[in-house]
Amino acid sequence: MKKSSFVALVLGTIGGVFFALGMCMALLPEWGMRNQGVIAGIIGIVILLADVLIWRKMENKAPIRISGKTVGAVLAGVIGALLLGVGMCLSMIFAQMLLGIVIGIVGIVVLLMLIPLTRGLK
Repeated sequence: MKKSSFVALVLGTIGGVFFALGMCMALLPEWGMRNQGVIAGIIGIVILLADVLIWRKMENKAPIRISGKTVGAVLAGVIGALLLGVGMCLSMIFAQMLLGIVIGIVGIVVLLMLIPLTRGLK
């Protein structure tokens, strides 16, 4: 394993754990840790963004160019992840199983659309 891949793996894991735990803390009212969760989520996002920049620097890759396609792919990823999460919350927390499953499947489809959007069809 290359050093850059290992660094990306470690930073991605740490950032993902911070972000996921922060979102759980912020979104579950039973925990009563909304403010701490928002802070932990922001720390996770910062670590994940730093991970991308560090990995690209270690691999000697050019900086990311922001284009309409890049913005669209990021928006599709965010919307798909949010829909999937909302579907899971509806199913598990709010006991609305059918609506949660439908919204979760829509989120999965949006996330699957990222593959042809970013790689194209051949």
